[in-house]
Amino acid sequence: MVNEQEFLAGYDPRAYPAVAVTVDVVALTIRDGELQVLLIQRAAPPFAGFWALPGGFVRPEEDLPVAARREFAEETGLGGEPLRRVHFEQLASYGAPERDPRMRIFSIAYLAFAPDLPEPSAGSDASAAQWLPVTALPSRELAFDHRRIVDDGLERARSKLEYTPLATRFVGEEFTIADLRAVYETVWGHPLHAGNFHRKVLSVPGLVEGTGATTEHGGPRGGPRARLYRAGDANLLHPALLRPAREETVR
Repeated sequence: MVNEQEFLAGYDPRAYPAVAVTVDVVALTIRDGELQVLLIQRAAPPFAGFWALPGGFVRPEEDLPVAARREFAEETGLGGEPLRRVHFEQLASYGAPERDPRMRIFSIAYLAFAPDLPEPSAGSDASAAQWLPVTALPSRELAFDHRRIVDDGLERARSKLEYTPLATRFVGEEFTIADLRAVYETVWGHPLHAGNFHRKVLSVPGLVEGTGATTEHGGPRGGPRARLYRAGDANLLHPALLRPAREETVR
């Protein structure tokens, strides 16, 4: 029986089918009051001229999260401390044999989520880059299986707002309940009843905490000044803030 050193010395990776690993990033932000996704236009085959998610091959020296952040930074021009403030998490892996016409390629997708991300700058392998409102996605044909990846990323982001305080990352350090409601409405794509939302937010322990201060002025039609809040210390929301359609399902 050979020992490990002898086994590795005689191991030939060419005896197995060649595969490659890429990362793709579903980058979401809120711009101009809309939920938008970052897309790049491919400059070379396959799918030259098609729009796709930012991504690329993992370099030999890179771990997966490092590769995902590098690809995101190359397309957004965002680096340093601003990049560290972006919420990053691994989304899913995709490995259908026919997903890439070049060879067998497995993609590890990541979700990047932050407010007011800057205008993108196309990297070396792209001819253009843009933020696209998710409401315009049905009219845009995407390369590879990126439509499925985008759909999975959108569902993950919407779910995160139900069970975590992620929405508080998209408002200022101090905010009103109406500011927070606008984030939920934008990401979920549905209007919410102001009174019901206010009551639910204040009933979730640790989601928000009062600052004791109020806005300088009342609403656009006058009236009392709104109370200001800051993010609480909760990591998970219990009870969850469910989307209206899911509330009906749970009942």
